[in-house]
Amino acid sequence: MSSVSIIGTGNMAGALAARALAGGNSVEIVGRDPAKAKEMAATLGGGATIGAFGAVPAGGIVVLAVPYAGAVPVVARYGDALAGKVIIDISNTFNADATGLLIPEGTSGAQEIAKAVPASAHVVKAFNTVFGHVLAQGRPLDVFFAGDDARAKANVSAFIESLGLRPLDVGGLEMARWLEGVGPLLMGLARNGAGTFDLALGVDLPG
Repeated sequence: MSSVSIIGTGNMAGALAARALAGGNSVEIVGRDPAKAKEMAATLGGGATIGAFGAVPAGGIVVLAVPYAGAVPVVARYGDALAGKVIIDISNTFNADATGLLIPEGTSGAQEIAKAVPASAHVVKAFNTVFGHVLAQGRPLDVFFAGDDARAKANVSAFIESLGLRPLDVGGLEMARWLEGVGPLLMGLARNGAGTFDLALGVDLPG
C-alpha cells in the first residue's frame, strides 16, 4: 500500500482520502487552514494524520487537490520539499461556464505544474475525469492517467487499484491536455444528454 499526502481539504480531497484509507493506505491531510485539515482528519478517522502546509510531505505520493488557479503557486511554495515525490494533479482547467479550456494550445495544467516542481519530482495527471461526489459513493470506476515517468505511473496505477478503481494509462504527460478536455465534455453531458451529474466515464473492454 502507499503512503499518501493530500494537499487540499475540499470534497475531492475528502473522497480520495476516504477511499485511500479504506484501501489500506496511510493518509496525511494538509491544508492552508490547519483547523480544516484537523477537522477532515478527525472526520475520516482511520489513522489519518495532519501535515504542515509547506513542509516536506510524509507521503511518497502527493495528491495536489487544489483548484488549478492555485496549483502552481502551491508547488512553488513547497519548492524542494517536493523533491523525489510523485505528484498527482487532479485539477481541471475549464473556463467559468465549462465550455472550453483556460490553458493555451500546446500545453496543459499538469505540464505547467511539472515545470514548477523539482526535477526529481514526477507529475501524473489523474482523477480529473471523476466527479468527487461519484467517487465518494464507493462505486467501481475507471480512472484515466497520464505521465512521463514509468515508475511514477506504476506507483499511481497501484494506488488507483487500492481504491477499488481501474487505472487506464493514456500515455505521456502531453495527453493531460486531452484528459483536461474531458472536463467540459462531462459537464456538457451532465447538463444535456444525461441530465444528471451522477455519472462517470468508463471504457468497455470486450472479452
